[in-house]
Amino acid sequence: MRTLFAKLVTLTSTLLFGSLVLVAELLRVRHGRGSVFEKAPRWWSQWIAWSAGMRVITHGREGVDPDVPHIYVANHVSIMDIPAVLLAAPAHGFVAKRELSKVPFFGAAARAVGVVYIDRENRKSAFAAYEEAAEKVRAGQSVIVFPEGTRGAAYGLREFKKGPFVLAIRSGVPIIPVIIHGTIEVTPNGTLDVTPGVVNIHLLDPVPTAGLSYDDRTALADTVRGRMAEAMGSLYGVTPSLIDARGAVRVAATERGAPAHASPDHASSDHASSDHASSARAPEASSSLEAH
Repeated sequence: MRTLFAKLVTLTSTLLFGSLVLVAELLRVRHGRGSVFEKAPRWWSQWIAWSAGMRVITHGREGVDPDVPHIYVANHVSIMDIPAVLLAAPAHGFVAKRELSKVPFFGAAARAVGVVYIDRENRKSAFAAYEEAAEKVRAGQSVIVFPEGTRGAAYGLREFKKGPFVLAIRSGVPIIPVIIHGTIEVTPNGTLDVTPGVVNIHLLDPVPTAGLSYDDRTALADTVRGRMAEAMGSLYGVTPSLIDARGAVRVAATERGAPAHASPDHASSDHASSDHASSARAPEASSSLEAH
């Protein structure tokens, strides 16, 4: 019953808020902070979270300056990651696979609110899309990316694609590593069934990119992935926290235990920032950003 209700609300909210932004686009309503293009994705996410019984708790948001653009780099394990991270991160756009642009109505509405589509099978086209995204970031718009490329079945981090880090270097803005935990329990990969639950999102310390070049992209990706893996292991006991392309374990995380700062009791309300953001600050995995 919950799943059917969530599907109906998702369809209704997509049509409602999608129509809103498309009409606004036709009327040439301004983009930017406080505009309908910023608010509509958050309203859409709130409706979906409410219908699914998904409570999103954000840790570390007070450490992010919403007036400064960032690249948010997050793990990806569930279709619910999208509304969850939209509720957690300040003003932003998205980098998404090109296939979504072909979804009737949704594709055009998503583009109107700042989504940049990439063709993962066409390297030249993909980098052109990242350049488009870099222009948006330099103009002041933050962007969310899922560098694993596709959804995984577990919280261990798979290898990161380099495109998002080229985007960050070209933009010259800091990267905010983001870990999402709890969405597998709400909606596992490969299904649309929903189970009410709590999702914790941690915005970790920014990773600077100023002064880096294209040759630094691999080391930058390794540093960000390492920080996220350390946080995933220490907060949630995820083992393994890093998995290579063949599925082999690279790093074993801390012994499983209850996350000290992931309880809903730490948030004053849904979508609230935790006062314990410092607990999510993982140590840097690599002290060097030199290319390997």
